[in-house]
Amino acid sequence: MYVRIMSTGDLRAAVAALVAAVDELTACDADLATRAELVDVLDDLETVRCRLPALRHRLLARLQVETTPQQMGAKNWKDVLAIRWRISTGEAHRRLTDAALLAPRQPVTGPPLPPVLHATAVAQQLGLINAEHVEVIRKSVDKLPGFVDTTTRDQFEVDLVRTAVGVGPKELRDAADLTLFKLDQDGPAPDEHDRARQRGVTKHAQRRDAMTDLTARLTPEAWAVWEVLFAKYAAPGMCNPDDPQPCTSGTPTQAQIDNDHRSLAQRQHDALLAVGRIALMSGEAGQLNGLPVSVIIRTTLQDLESRAGIGVTGGGTRLPIAEVIKMAGHANHYLAVFDRATGSALDLFRTKRVASPAQRIMLIARDGGCTKPCCTVGAYGTQAHHVTSDWAAGGNTNINDLGLACPPDNRAVKKGGWSTAMNGRHEVEWTPPPHLDTGQTRVNTHHRPEVLLRPPDDEPPATAPPAPPGEPVEPTDAEPPTSADDPAEPGGPAPPDGRAA
Repeated sequence: MYVRIMSTGDLRAAVAALVAAVDELTACDADLATRAELVDVLDDLETVRCRLPALRHRLLARLQVETTPQQMGAKNWKDVLAIRWRISTGEAHRRLTDAALLAPRQPVTGPPLPPVLHATAVAQQLGLINAEHVEVIRKSVDKLPGFVDTTTRDQFEVDLVRTAVGVGPKELRDAADLTLFKLDQDGPAPDEHDRARQRGVTKHAQRRDAMTDLTARLTPEAWAVWEVLFAKYAAPGMCNPDDPQPCTSGTPTQAQIDNDHRSLAQRQHDALLAVGRIALMSGEAGQLNGLPVSVIIRTTLQDLESRAGIGVTGGGTRLPIAEVIKMAGHANHYLAVFDRATGSALDLFRTKRVASPAQRIMLIARDGGCTKPCCTVGAYGTQAHHVTSDWAAGGNTNINDLGLACPPDNRAVKKGGWSTAMNGRHEVEWTPPPHLDTGQTRVNTHHRPEVLLRPPDDEPPATAPPAPPGEPVEPTDAEPPTSADDPAEPGGPAPPDGRAA
């Protein structure tokens, strides 16, 4: 692959010339162009579009040599791309993966090494294949069994590139699948390393009907465990939600067996639910970020009273309110009380550095997950972050001074890095460091999409001036006194026109 050595000034001048050419091109009038002229221009544009990613791969690879994500003000490279260019984390991951495979590799010493997918990189730089071809080739090479030697692996890639030059992505995928099938027949039986490489359980996006699809590839050991659990809990008559008193232990009655009209797939679904409930109710699951492992759901008091609307779990799963009420029969009730006008949490304060369980429930109800823009980590994977002033700097662990943040983002708040503040709506605003600040939004709406429906002229209420910090409160293990009127206690005072979680 030919790459001309250019100075920094040459590179910037070349990019400036490209931008000027694009400006000139977009200003052209195409109304008088003939069909043949339009087709020729579109062909040339398609070739340029196919070639440009090759340059981006090289620049991204070089950027990762020159600096680190932490120096850029982010927790990883995927975060750098997603924040600076406002792309999805999935697209950022794809670009970084392509750069790792298609850009020259940077050794510790010596000249750069060829790309991992050398033939693919050359074809892309020449504009012979497009991004869809690259995706098929990358995934197909990744599916090669572990017993395939380097020579065969390289030849497999070259054959795919040669095929891709003349066909579309579907035909290329069909050819790759056929070759992989033939290779698998010639090789030895899969070993434990191949199985371990392929294991996984994938949760797909929640559907419009609130159902969630799972895709699983289990190791023999994992399936052996669930095989016996299904034999017990997915047997006819077991864990049937249609029974007035479902059988979850012992042996179901003959009537329960005869009245069980579920399919095997439905029985296995209900068994998964029952085994999960048993695990949660056992008390042996330990703690998750300071709370016992349990399902936490946030919803409004109005939705509970009207039996309409939805609830949202700490992991971001949407639940119809009828199922929220049904699940409440299996758990303790916790009420998170908010001021209806300002969104401020009421009367929950803490003299310890670590937020109390009740405060975590309040934060889950308010924030729903990590509050840093672009972060999709749900509330189950977050910590309580001191928004206005860190504990070490004299900050207080008051609910109105706290926000949820995942551990890497929590650590990113420091001098010269990210900074946080609480706005008038009690939303956590994150200001990026200069390297990442392009004027993007300061508030994360991923976990609370209803915020996007707010009218544009809905200004936040005026924020009251902060109280003098005074002397910082020293951490203590002593718990504050509780009473029947203490909102930190489950079953405390009912929220007037408030919200419940």
